Amino acid sequence: MTHRTPAFAAAALAAALLAPSGLWAFEIGFDWGPLKLCTSGTPNVVDNPAFTLGDVPEGTRFIRFKLVDHDAPGYNHGGGTVAYQGQAAIAPGAFTYKSPCPPDGRHRYEWTATALDGENGNPLGQASAEKRYP
Repeated sequence: MTHRTPAFAAAALAAALLAPSGLWAFEIGFDWGPLKLCTSGTPNVVDNPAFTLGDVPEGTRFIRFKLVDHDAPGYNHGGGTVAYQGQAAIAPGAFTYKSPCPPDGRHRYEWTATALDGENGNPLGQASAEKRYP
């Protein structure tokens, strides 16, 4: 019979909750919202989409968002960093970025959010969510 200590159980739980990067895995979701259709390959500068947040790591003071187009990973869509005070959502208008605007059909886009202990601080956790556009 194997006996597991509380410390072992806590370590196992922590390992299960860590993102592949070794950071705490939290949750984000997003909605493109009223984004103007763009398929020319020349993105517009727009407000961030509405984000939902869940299980954000304790000690988080800022969250940095970055958009990647997996079908054109070399293009920098940008993102932004917002103050975090325990809110469950980030409203549009917290930062601007270059909108999705694939010139050759649907692309797969991924927002990555990194929880930070200061504006340019240490990363505490990471989350991501992806959708196709258009």
